[in-house]
Amino acid sequence: MNTLSSITMRILPFLSILLAAVSLRAESLLPPDARVAVIGDSITEQKIYSKYIEAYLLACTGRSDIKVFQFGWSGERAGGFAARLENDLSVFNPNVATTCYGMNDGSYTAYTAQIGGEYEKNMRAVVAGLQKVGVKVMAIGSPGGVDPDFFIRPTIKGELYNENLAQLRDIAKKLAEENKQPFANVHDTMISALTKSKAALGKGYGPFGGDGFHPAPAGQLLMAQAFLKALGFDGDIGRVTVDMKGPNTASTGHVVQGLQLGSVTLESTKWPFVFDADPKAASSNRSILPFTSFNQDLNRFTLRVLNLTGAKVKVTWGSETKEFSREQLEGGINLAAEFTQTPFDAAFAELSNALAAKQAYETLMIKTLVTNFRSFAAEAKEEPEFGAALEVLKKKLMDKHTRLDADVRKFIKPITHTIKVEEVH
Repeated sequence: MNTLSSITMRILPFLSILLAAVSLRAESLLPPDARVAVIGDSITEQKIYSKYIEAYLLACTGRSDIKVFQFGWSGERAGGFAARLENDLSVFNPNVATTCYGMNDGSYTAYTAQIGGEYEKNMRAVVAGLQKVGVKVMAIGSPGGVDPDFFIRPTIKGELYNENLAQLRDIAKKLAEENKQPFANVHDTMISALTKSKAALGKGYGPFGGDGFHPAPAGQLLMAQAFLKALGFDGDIGRVTVDMKGPNTASTGHVVQGLQLGSVTLESTKWPFVFDADPKAASSNRSILPFTSFNQDLNRFTLRVLNLTGAKVKVTWGSETKEFSREQLEGGINLAAEFTQTPFDAAFAELSNALAAKQAYETLMIKTLVTNFRSFAAEAKEEPEFGAALEVLKKKLMDKHTRLDADVRKFIKPITHTIKVEEVH
């Protein structure tokens, strides 16, 4: 064996370990049986980015052990959550959390040291409280941003308020670094896409909502993107290889059904993320895709085709057919980005509807009942029977939540679909 071969043989095992570590990174920040609390103000209570996060965690990762509960509260600042944290989270007992505060903490005025100091003090209380109740992983999020074309406030213009929010972003980042936790840069993710989308679609395009700060679905997708990236997901939904002269292959989460030449039928337990239809309206999350890296970073369902002879090739996936060059297919295309209709659309819509029902109950449960248990803490200590009654009520509430969660999971199922490749002569 020559020297080069010897070195190669010694290096290969280490390369295998390194590659395995990289492939596991997508799950490294979410422990087994992860219980994820999505926490924030009225933007969270809109239950849109929280729904996108939960849909991704349940359908796109291939994991069945993840549970999610959103704790959004309209008008809330970080200090408000710190006060209710221990009581409200007790029904769910999360070990992972995402936090998104700052929009209200900025007080809708120019930044001052007092605003920054108060935000930092309260966010430190949030972090300490989460640690106290057993949260091991927290994606500490910055506030988002406002759209100057829609954000109309007598106290401040949108551009200036974004400068305030950027200061709060830096404080959130500092706290994440100090606590060795992931930082979700919601602010920059949103502002970058806003700038690009406005340049292309004009001032009338409003991804941050009609008031300029409660995001429409387009802006909410950006928020979900920031948190999912912070949690370490690498976006490799699947890799499929069609060999025009031999067997087809697929990565974990996708099982090849039978031997076919020129096409592949798969049973997929990892779904690509599915978007709304409209490519231009801010009410559609698809409209923001050209201006952000969601598909590249988080939603890669890659098709490669080998042993092609022609220069042009038609690919049919579900009901849609598109044409690509041989070079594109040999290098790999992202089906999730290229196709606007997918075999996963109907299943994803059903899942989203079930998630909406579950998360609506979460808001009702927390804001109407659970948070008020704090008012009876003294009585519960003094009267054991009263305390026991509260625990029974808490259990009943969570029993219904468990049923709603089970209803959601009925829609998580393997999807069988076919990718057909035809050379154009």
